[in-house]
Amino acid sequence: MRVARLHGIEDVRLSEEDVPVPGPGESLVRVEAVGLCGSDLHWFGQGGIGDAVVERPVVPGHELAGTAVTGPHEGRLVAVDPAIPCGRCALCREGHRNLCPTVQFSGHGTLDGGLRQFMAWPTDLLTPLPEGMTAADGAVLEPLGVALHAWDLSHARAGATVAVVGCGPLGLLLVQLALACGAARVIAVEALEHRRAAARRCGAGTVLAPDEARDPAVWQRIAGDGCDVSFEVCGSDETVRTALLAARPGARVLLVGIPDDDRSSFPAGLARRKGLTLVLVRRMKEMHARTVGLVASGRIDVRSVVSATHSLDDAPRAFAAAVARQGLKIVIDPQRP
Repeated sequence: MRVARLHGIEDVRLSEEDVPVPGPGESLVRVEAVGLCGSDLHWFGQGGIGDAVVERPVVPGHELAGTAVTGPHEGRLVAVDPAIPCGRCALCREGHRNLCPTVQFSGHGTLDGGLRQFMAWPTDLLTPLPEGMTAADGAVLEPLGVALHAWDLSHARAGATVAVVGCGPLGLLLVQLALACGAARVIAVEALEHRRAAARRCGAGTVLAPDEARDPAVWQRIAGDGCDVSFEVCGSDETVRTALLAARPGARVLLVGIPDDDRSSFPAGLARRKGLTLVLVRRMKEMHARTVGLVASGRIDVRSVVSATHSLDDAPRAFAAAVARQGLKIVIDPQRP
C-alpha cells in the first residue's frame, strides 16, 4: 500500500509498505479521506507540538474516514475516532477521555495515522455513517467534534452573542454550530478575505478584519458591553487579545488555537478588569454520535469547509497549500490515483 510519512520538518516522503493486519478487537479500514488539521501543520512546519516532537518517521492524519474492510461494519463507510484512551484511569472513568494521560492519538508521537491506504483500528472507535454522507464528510466530523466540545465548555445560552476569532475550517464550523445551537448573533474576525467571505456564507452577521477588531470602540459600537462567549481559534497572542476585547465582563473566552511556540500571553489587566474566565480546549470527547446527527439533520454543512482534495502522491504539495492557508479544509484521498 502507499504511505506518506513525516520524517522531519517539511519532509514528507512516500513509500510502499505492507497492509496492516488487524489485531484482536480491530478492523481493517480502507482510508478514503484525511483532512489536514492545524495541528498537522505544526508537526509539518515545526516538527512537533510543544514537548511532543517527531521521534521517528510517522504517518500523519487524524481527521479521517473510510470503508471498513473487515469486522462488524464490513462494507460500511465509517468515521474514525483518532484517540485511543486507556479507559481505566480516573479521568477516563469520569468521562474526560480527551485528558487521559496515556492516550494514543492517530498521527502523533509513535502512532501512525491516516495518510496511508489502509489502517487497522479499534472497532469500537469506528462510527458507521448514514447514507448520503461521503468519506470527506466523515473526516470533517473530527474538527466538528472539537468545535462541539468547545461549545459545551462555553456554557453558552440560547440568544447569546458569540465572537469567533479565526475563521479557518474549525472557526467556520464554530460559526455554524453557534447558530445551530441558538446563538442570536455571531461576530467573526479573520485576516484572509476568502475566509471572511466563507464566514459570511456560514451565517456570521458581522465579519471584521483584524485591524478593525483591535479597536475597543468597534466592539462597543457593534456589541455594546461585548459578546457573551468568545472563541479564539488561531493561537497567536494578537488573536487572544482580540478575543478578550470582544468579550463582555464576566464572559468565557475559549482558547481553541494552538500557538506556534507553545506559549500564549495576554493583557492581564484587560482580562482581570473584565473578570473573564479563560478555558483551554483539548481535542474532543465522545462526539461522533452528536456530530453525525448535526450533519445528517442538515444543521451543519461540513462540505462547505472542504475546498480541495488531493491524492496521496500529492501530499507534500497539499501540506504546503495548507500551510499557506490556501482555501479552507484540504483533504487527501489515499485511494485517488
